[in-house]
Amino acid sequence: MATETVSIPLDEYQLLKKKETIADDLLLQLESSLKDLKEGRVNRVR
Repeated sequence: MATETVSIPLDEYQLLKKKETIADDLLLQLESSLKDLKEGRVNRVR
C-alpha cells in the first residue's frame, strides 16, 4: 500500500497533538475507573 502525505499548518498540528494527549489520558482514567467500579472500590457521595 502506498504512503500518502498531507500538509497542515504547524498550529493545527500542535493542537491535534494536544488533543491526542488529552484523549489518551481520558482513556486511561476511564479504564481505571471501570476497574475500580468492577472491584467495588467506589463510594456513593451525595
